[in-house]
Amino acid sequence: MNLQSKLAILADAAKYDASCASSGAAPRNSVGGRGMGSTEGMGICHSYAPDGRCISLLKILLTNFCQYDCLYCVNRVTSNVPRARFTVDEVVQLTLDFYRRNCIEGLFLSSGIIQSPDYTMEQVVEVARVLREEHDFRGYIHLKTIPDASPELMQRAGRYADRLSINIELPTAESLTALAPEKNSAAIDRSMARMAVHIGESRAARKEQAAQAIVSMPQSRTTRRANVPLFAPGGQSTQMIVGADATDDRTILATSARLYGVHRLRRVYYSAFSPIPDAARALPLAAPPTVREHRLYQADWLMRFYGFTHDEIVPPSQGNQVGMLALDVDPKLAWALAHRERFPVNLNTAPRELLLRVPGFGVQTVDRLLAARRVRRLRHADLARLHVPLKKVLPFVEAADYRPGRALDAADLAAQLTQPPVQRSLF
Repeated sequence: MNLQSKLAILADAAKYDASCASSGAAPRNSVGGRGMGSTEGMGICHSYAPDGRCISLLKILLTNFCQYDCLYCVNRVTSNVPRARFTVDEVVQLTLDFYRRNCIEGLFLSSGIIQSPDYTMEQVVEVARVLREEHDFRGYIHLKTIPDASPELMQRAGRYADRLSINIELPTAESLTALAPEKNSAAIDRSMARMAVHIGESRAARKEQAAQAIVSMPQSRTTRRANVPLFAPGGQSTQMIVGADATDDRTILATSARLYGVHRLRRVYYSAFSPIPDAARALPLAAPPTVREHRLYQADWLMRFYGFTHDEIVPPSQGNQVGMLALDVDPKLAWALAHRERFPVNLNTAPRELLLRVPGFGVQTVDRLLAARRVRRLRHADLARLHVPLKKVLPFVEAADYRPGRALDAADLAAQLTQPPVQRSLF
């Protein structure tokens, strides 16, 4: 099989993995003629697919052969799909060639499990090692790791990769046992914990080294300390399949909150289940609504940046949907509508935590409001200058010259603030 045919198969097989964002990479460049590639600027994920997934990394599998039989995976051992396998040198050359053509700025590499987890992980790590050590590649590298691989291989992976990820696959251990019996939830958790320790130790050591350098700088400007090696500076991430089982959104967000809190993950990605050929009877026949994945990302953002806890975003029951996010309204607006007694919020006196809960306000908007009110009282016109969605914001705030009146009491407030989707014309 020629290289182009392999690339067609293995790039297509990698499309189901959503966790390929490149935030958090270590700053590197090839200024001065040394090395190849860069991770500087606004990050390297410049291009996005219509559904929001980044497509600027070379995103491939080392192989789509796999000895596991995960029911939801198109590459499972019993699946009737074309198979292919790259060599280490082929992945290296593809990465360098695509980079030279300005098609990509980094590599996202995953793989099916062949022979054993250690053998597969060793091949994946070797790709990163050759790129870094033999070609001085300074672009972004994200490696998908294998939970059952040895700790030594995981440590080596962290030396070469900007980010590591271990897929939790499904939100609960029970679902993983039912749909992927060869995978072990406890092993995945142990690997994440081990990775978090290594990342934390590396960051702490580098902070200590930087502090010591500042203290010793006046005494010796000629002595250089050996740099503490980086370990996955972009942190670790994971991915959950949504809709392959009956797990509700409340449980999914609880799992994400635990991963953020316990293992300090940088991101949790949500991937809507996609029906596959010759699927098992245990799987649903249709994909979940695409908007469900979108709502989970919005809820995840609320947990990470807006101070919401997972159990207040999704109420135990909401109409006929127990433990599910509303699909017709975003989670922040849904929370505000369910807690109207907390509003209106006074722009001139409310704390940051409460301003962040106003529908239509982003983190940057709140910070600008706080900065402005230190020097003067905020008025209605200030909101217009910030280009916030006034229709959504005004019922929930009051300013020096504005009161919302009885807007919050309107029974159809939700309908007023949401618009049904409209098919755009091509003309």
